[in-house]
Amino acid sequence: MNERMLRLWSAAEAKSIGRGGITVVSRATGLAHTTIRRGIRELEQQAGRSDVAVTEARIRRPGGGRKKLTQTDPQLLEALETLVDPVTRGDPESPLRWTCKSTRRLAEELCHMQHPVSPRMVGYLLNEAGYSLQSNRKTREGHAHPDRNAQFEYINAQVKRLQRARQPAISVDTKKKEWVGDFHNGGKEYHKKGCPEEVRVHDFLDQEMGKAIPYGGYDIASNEGWGNVGIDHDTSQFAAHSILLWWQEMGQRRFPRAHRLMITADGGGSNASRSRLWKVALQELANKLQMELVVCHFPPGTSKWNKIEHRLFSFITQNWRGKPWVSLQAIVSLIGATTTKGGLIVKAHLDTNPYDTGLQVSNAQMAQLRISQHKFHGEWNYTIKPAKH
Repeated sequence: MNERMLRLWSAAEAKSIGRGGITVVSRATGLAHTTIRRGIRELEQQAGRSDVAVTEARIRRPGGGRKKLTQTDPQLLEALETLVDPVTRGDPESPLRWTCKSTRRLAEELCHMQHPVSPRMVGYLLNEAGYSLQSNRKTREGHAHPDRNAQFEYINAQVKRLQRARQPAISVDTKKKEWVGDFHNGGKEYHKKGCPEEVRVHDFLDQEMGKAIPYGGYDIASNEGWGNVGIDHDTSQFAAHSILLWWQEMGQRRFPRAHRLMITADGGGSNASRSRLWKVALQELANKLQMELVVCHFPPGTSKWNKIEHRLFSFITQNWRGKPWVSLQAIVSLIGATTTKGGLIVKAHLDTNPYDTGLQVSNAQMAQLRISQHKFHGEWNYTIKPAKH
């Protein structure tokens, strides 16, 4: 078939298929959508006029027509790839090394390099070369500890052991601090069209409203969450007091015969594995609860593996998306109203207690702790027993 016959045949096939026929024929034959649409128009014109000849006076010879830019300008694609990926292409001094590489900017730079091309053609060439628009991806966690996986397995074994003994095991962490006030919060929720909730244009801390510090605890076995919203500082005493409140409000009802509590936590922050103040606060907590505290920390750089992150905090974030934190009570209500189809139950409490910073722990205080390190990575895994009466 010559060019015109092929165009008319593909148009007839597309019309016979119906909706989506142009795409189907284009994928099967490699013909452009515009070519098939042109054939359809010609068929419609022939259907309206019986005197139109089937043949055409001028038919382009095979290989005729305008050549591709990559054929007339063989260096075009190489120049484009040098601009898009200058490091791997060996040109660290590329003029677009530190700028946003939009198709418009790429086309302008290629024109300066004596490669005349339009932004639309740049997009086509990039697609043909296997490039696509992509955002950054959080994948690097720094240098992995050689016993990283072994620590994960150890934590899992400890949790299962306590669960078989019907003892509580919780995951704890501090959620990101939030400024209280009518500030913008990402996300959307339904309102009357044209009537969005109005918030401040600029986000500056309101000294009167202050900030909220949610510290959470997640009961792994019962799928229950606890949020203690502080207003002062994220200290070890605040973290330990949050665990105490969880036990009083939720834990002791769920585990009335518990004599041991397991706590899994990150290796930094107010519950850091190397923090002396954290261990002193845990000793005071063990004395109040009269329970052994089994503490296991996640290895460095693995905080996102903490179950509270994806079992509690992620759902809290979904629940309050698009809602400004206009008051502390609003934050407490949003946390407490979080539920899931899996049966997650969350309670929240507003903690107005002050917590001092800069406290120092002496060697004498450390010597009084009833702490015993586990054989496997004692700096991460240890048990604190309550003081003897």
